[in-house]
Amino acid sequence: MAGEKRLARTRNIGFMAHIDAGKTTVTERVLFYTKKTHRLGEVDDGTATMDWMQQEQERGITITSAVTAVEWKGSILHIIDTPGHVDFTIEVERSLRVLDGTIAIFSAVEGVEPQSETVWHQADKYRVPKLAFINKMDRIGSDFFGAVKMMVERLGTNPLITQIPMGVEDRFIGVIDLIRSKGIVWDEHSLGVEFREVSIPKEMEQEASLYRSKLVESISELDESLMEKFLNGEEISEFEMKAALRNATISMRAVPVLCGAALRNQGIQPLIDAIVDYLPSPLDIPPVEGTNPITGEREIRMAKDEESFTALAFKVMMDEGRKLVYLRIYSGVLKVGTEIYNPRLKKGEKISRIFQMHAHQRTRVEEAKTGEIVAVMGLKETTTGDSLCDRNRPILLEPIDFYKPVMSVAVEPRTSRDQEKLTESLEKLSEEDPTFHVKVDEDTGQTIISGMGELHLDVLVKRLLTEYHLEVNVGRPQVVYRETIEKEVEASAKFLKEMDDIKHVAEVFLRISPNGRGKGIEFHSELPEGTLSEEGLLSVGEGVRESSTVGVVLGYPMTDLRVTLLKANIDKDHPSMLALKIASSQALREGCRKAQPVLMEPMMEVNIIVPEEFMGEVVGDLKARKSSVEAITSKGKVTMIKALSPLTRMFGYSTDLRSLTQGRGTFSMQFSHYDKMIS
Repeated sequence: MAGEKRLARTRNIGFMAHIDAGKTTVTERVLFYTKKTHRLGEVDDGTATMDWMQQEQERGITITSAVTAVEWKGSILHIIDTPGHVDFTIEVERSLRVLDGTIAIFSAVEGVEPQSETVWHQADKYRVPKLAFINKMDRIGSDFFGAVKMMVERLGTNPLITQIPMGVEDRFIGVIDLIRSKGIVWDEHSLGVEFREVSIPKEMEQEASLYRSKLVESISELDESLMEKFLNGEEISEFEMKAALRNATISMRAVPVLCGAALRNQGIQPLIDAIVDYLPSPLDIPPVEGTNPITGEREIRMAKDEESFTALAFKVMMDEGRKLVYLRIYSGVLKVGTEIYNPRLKKGEKISRIFQMHAHQRTRVEEAKTGEIVAVMGLKETTTGDSLCDRNRPILLEPIDFYKPVMSVAVEPRTSRDQEKLTESLEKLSEEDPTFHVKVDEDTGQTIISGMGELHLDVLVKRLLTEYHLEVNVGRPQVVYRETIEKEVEASAKFLKEMDDIKHVAEVFLRISPNGRGKGIEFHSELPEGTLSEEGLLSVGEGVRESSTVGVVLGYPMTDLRVTLLKANIDKDHPSMLALKIASSQALREGCRKAQPVLMEPMMEVNIIVPEEFMGEVVGDLKARKSSVEAITSKGKVTMIKALSPLTRMFGYSTDLRSLTQGRGTFSMQFSHYDKMIS
C-alpha cells in the first residue's frame, strides 16, 4: 500500500516548447520554488541549472535533455527539460517516450510557433497528456487569447482556460483563478516566493464571470454527472471541477491553460499545483505493453514495486569515459549489484551504481522503484531504446523512433596523429546521440559525419574541441558519382605478350548493354558449353569487374552494365588466364568509350511534411532543384510530399526549407539510386 501511495503522488513530466519561449526559465523557477535550488538560474547569464553543458551556456539554448526530481506539497515530480531547436528533436522524442505528462510552454507574443507544433504532435504520437502555460505575459505585444486561438487553429486541440491574466504587457500583475474565482498577485521583492490572494478587481468582474461560465460549461460537457447538475442550474464545487478536468486531461480530451511571466517570477506556483492536480501519476496511465521475445505474445506490466522489473533505456551519456544510462522504471525495483536482462542483446548486464540525477549532478542511491527516472552505471552494451527486464520474465517494449540524419559533412583531424583519437571520440558521441551517424567513405577515404542540421553538426564539432580536445577541419563531403552507358555496342580486344619465355595470348569479344537503374554489373556468357573452362570464365568476369572500377569519362566507378561474352580465342595448348583477364578488361574499356558513356549522380528519396499553406512554394523550390515530385498527400492540416532529388542540389536544404515554411517544415532524406546527371 505504501508503494501505491508513493506512486499516486509521483509525476513524471517534461517541459517542451519552441526555442526562446522561456521553457528553461520556467524550469529554473520550478526548481527554486520547490527549494531544489537556492538561487535563480538565468539562461541569458549562462547560470541555468538545467543548461549545464558549456555549449548550452555559450549559445543560450538547451541542447541535451536534463533530468531532475523535486518535491511539492508531498508529491514527487521527476522533470525532464527538453531542447526547443528542431536539430535536437531526438532529445524531445526520447523524453516523451518515457514521460506520463508534459507542459507545453508558448510565448504570449508569438503564440504557437513551428517547433511547438512539432513537439505537440510528437506528444500526441506517444499519447502524452498536456498542460499549456502561456508565458511572457509581461512582454510588449503579448496576447493571451490570441495564443489560445492559435492552439485551436494550429494544433486542433481543446484548450480549457483555467486562468486569465490580470493586466497585460508592463501592467501584468497576476492571474485570476477561474475555478476558485480569486485573483493571485506576486510580490516582486521576494523573487516571487511570496504571493497573495485578492478579490477580483471590479473592472474585471464581468470578464472573469464570462470566462468562468465558459469553463464550467466546457467541463460539464466532458462529464455526464456534472452535465446534469449544470442543466439543473446547481452549483458545481471546486473539487468536482478539478476531478472532471483531471479526467479530461488524462484522457486527452482537453488541455488546461494557465498563464504567467516566468522571468518576472509570476504564475509558477499555480502551474506546479496544476501539474499535481491534472497530470497523471504512473497509476493513471495504462500499464506498459510489450512483446515476449520468446513466445511473441503481447504482455503487460502493472506499475507496482511487487511486479517483475521492467525499464526502458532512453538516453546514454559518456561521463569522463564512463557510460551513464538513463532509465525509466515501469515496474519492479532495481538494486545495486543485481543483474538485469537485455532481450535485444540476449544477455544480462550488472548494475554497479544507481544515481538520482539533478542536471549533471548526481546522488548515489542503493535502489530505484517503479515510476522513477534514474541513471545507472555498469551497462556496457545497452544503448538508447533498449528494454531491460527480469531474465525469467523477458519483455520487449516498443522502441523509440529515431530520425534519419539529413545533412553530412566531412571531418579530418588537424594533425594525422589524431586520426585514431578522432575515430574513438566520434564513436562515443554517436553512442550518445542516435541521430548522429559516422562512416568512412570507401571511395574517398573521408570520415563523413551526418546529423539533423547545420546547428546539430556545429555543436558536435565544437564538442570534439571542448570535451575531447580535438581540433578538426570541416568540409563538404565529396559527392561520389558513377558512370554508365546509354547504347549497346560490341567490342573486342586481343592480348599478346611473351613473359618469362611464356606466350600469353587471348582474344575476347563482348556485347556491352545498358542495365536497369540500380542493377549494378551483370556478367553472362553465350559461349557453347565446354568452349572455355570454369577458370577461364571466372578470369573474363574478373577482368570485366576490375576494369569497371575506373570509368572512361572522369574515372568514377561504372555501374548498371550488362556484359555478355560472345567469343573467346585462346591457345589451346597453353591457355593463359592472365591474357583472358587483360583482354576482357581492354574490350570493356574500348566498348564503353563507343557506347555513349555518361556521368550518374546519387539520387535521394526526400519525404517532406509541411503545413498545407506552404505546399506551393516547397514544390516550386523542388522543381528548381531539378527534383521530380512523386506524390503529394494531404493529412489534416499538413501536406506530405515525396520527391526524388539529386544529392548535389540538396546541400543546405534544411535551412532553405525552414525559411520557405517559417520553420514549420520538416524532412527526411535517404539514398535511392544513381541516375543520369541532370545538367
